[in-house]
Amino acid sequence: MKRILLKLSGEALANGTEELYDGAFVDRVAAAIKCARDKGYELGIVVGAGNIWRGRQGTDMDRTAADRMGMLATVINSLYLKDALIRAGVSTEVMTAVTMSPIALPYSADAAKEMLAGGTVVIFGAGLGIPFLSTDTAGAVRAVEVGADAMLMAKNVDHIYTDDPRKNPEAKMLTSVKASEVLAMNLKAIDATATAFCLSCGLPIRVFGLSEPEDILAAIEGAKVGTVITAE
Repeated sequence: MKRILLKLSGEALANGTEELYDGAFVDRVAAAIKCARDKGYELGIVVGAGNIWRGRQGTDMDRTAADRMGMLATVINSLYLKDALIRAGVSTEVMTAVTMSPIALPYSADAAKEMLAGGTVVIFGAGLGIPFLSTDTAGAVRAVEVGADAMLMAKNVDHIYTDDPRKNPEAKMLTSVKASEVLAMNLKAIDATATAFCLSCGLPIRVFGLSEPEDILAAIEGAKVGTVITAE
């Protein structure tokens, strides 16, 4: 793999604390990304917003308005991560699906590909700019648009399981699974729309935990961390 789309869970940036961010932990994430970039990997990043706001939290709200709040929350996380990466010495830009000049650059697949090829880490904020679609799906679409070889999903779970292991002690850990099986079993670790999109485009996915940021590089280099979702 040469070009990677890394999807980071917003909740993972909090690292289990009651704060929005665990600053020292995010710095370790930035260091791991820098190590990967320095080894020649090209990285695009999509950040979730679970540490701030998810659209489904607005139970009494209009869903479009609630999801737009979530889009804005992803931009806040993107700017926070950009700052950590800049401090680590990594050239980084934020692109957003919704125009937010001068806060970020407007999204352009061609411009993103040019920056990635030049060694700049590109963070994609505001999802796809439309409601009802998750940041998992945004990551999948951006991965295909910029020609990524795979999507790596760093979440607050270490693997995909056949059921929620916190509720079902009989749940089995999966190290490899087909995208069609993820859909058939209705597994919840990754959004079904994102899974279906990756299946249709032949994009492989690896889901792994972010408890150890160094696993980002391990996942990129093909170490046996997390669960691999294959198209076939």
